[in-house]
Amino acid sequence: IAAKGSICIDGISLTVNTVAGQHFETNIIPHTRERTTLGQYQPGQRVNLEVDLLARYLERLMQNPSGESRITESWLAQQGFASPAGEG
Repeated sequence: IAAKGSICIDGISLTVNTVAGQHFETNIIPHTRERTTLGQYQPGQRVNLEVDLLARYLERLMQNPSGESRITESWLAQQGFASPAGEG
């Protein structure tokens, strides 16, 4: 889970505001609370979570301590996400 990424709670898509260890926070606006089941949840209630594993999370995992991304076109090609340079 990455800050500013998406998470679905029981099929309700929300934006993640902060992440700290195994915890994350989202904001739920009144309209969303009223029009979904989120307003009926109780502490400790089990929910289904779905996360976007490819977009922001790959970038977050591949950060150097300097903050520069280690994701290159060559690396993406090696992982099967892009064609090697020079191939169409």
